[in-house]
Amino acid sequence: MASRPASPASIARWLFVVAGLILLMVGIGGITRLTESGLSITEWKPVTGAIPPLTHAAWQAEFDAYRHSSQYVLMNKGMTLAAFKHIYFWEYLHRLIGRLIGLAYAVPMLWFFVRGAVPRGYGPRLVVLLLLGGAQGAIGWLMVRSGLVDRVNVEPAMLAAHLGMALLLMGAVVWTACDMAVLSRNPAAGPGRLTLPGGLALVVLFVQILLGAITAGLRAGSVSNTWPLMNDRFVPEGIQWWGSLARTITSDPYLIHFVHRWWAWGAVIAVILMARGLRAKGVGGLSFVLLACVVLQILLGIATVVTGVALPIAVAHQVVGATLLGLAVAGAHRLGAR
Repeated sequence: MASRPASPASIARWLFVVAGLILLMVGIGGITRLTESGLSITEWKPVTGAIPPLTHAAWQAEFDAYRHSSQYVLMNKGMTLAAFKHIYFWEYLHRLIGRLIGLAYAVPMLWFFVRGAVPRGYGPRLVVLLLLGGAQGAIGWLMVRSGLVDRVNVEPAMLAAHLGMALLLMGAVVWTACDMAVLSRNPAAGPGRLTLPGGLALVVLFVQILLGAITAGLRAGSVSNTWPLMNDRFVPEGIQWWGSLARTITSDPYLIHFVHRWWAWGAVIAVILMARGLRAKGVGGLSFVLLACVVLQILLGIATVVTGVALPIAVAHQVVGATLLGLAVAGAHRLGAR
């Protein structure tokens, strides 16, 4: 087939859609965790696993496999098949959307390559993003495996790694989409560059979301339902030392809850500074959206605490946090524009 002119605008639209699907995946992942559904499927079948149980015998086989898991033995002993189907649904949907994202990325990418429509120099990056998506699936399975033996949930550090990888992938997709959008307006434009202010804001936000993932993994949001103090104290009672800071912060629910609360204000300051920089460059719309999003995220965080981690609010908190990071990636890209 004859080579076609590069299509950066079409590639940008496609990548923004993929980023939106990853955001949806983050939301479903939040529901999966909050409903304790993540360990309901005890095997990883990348291809055949796309087909759910279709007969009573198939459902019974899945249920029997789950009844050998530590979560069933330690937490859900006596669960009915109907209750199992409920938690199975969320984990199945989570994995199904992951497969759909893979197809939504791989098929159009191949189409653009075949048509010769990928701008010069961007082909390797698109392939690397595909490989990162595959790695994310593998990390997800390793996370599930961490909870199948002697635990009722997955390792909090693995949960943070799984979410962190998803957000790194989403951020890379958004950044590349921004590159394509700029290239569609100026064919001579080069790839975006990351400035110190933009990079600092992204790091602070990313760390805050990872802290939130560990908080979720330890169910640490439930150790205090008061704000701004934790059970009437600035530094909560109950913190236990686990031998090292890294071990303690990934194991002690009181400490991770405390750190997640107060690191949030560093994230707010970083976003405010980014918004000021964007406004100085004449990007007032994105500046306003960033500020509005960070205010909403803080309010959702407080509401998550005071409602005792109500599922709709907690999921919204996770989704808005991921959205804020995606917007910050776009903001960092604009800050680096020449």
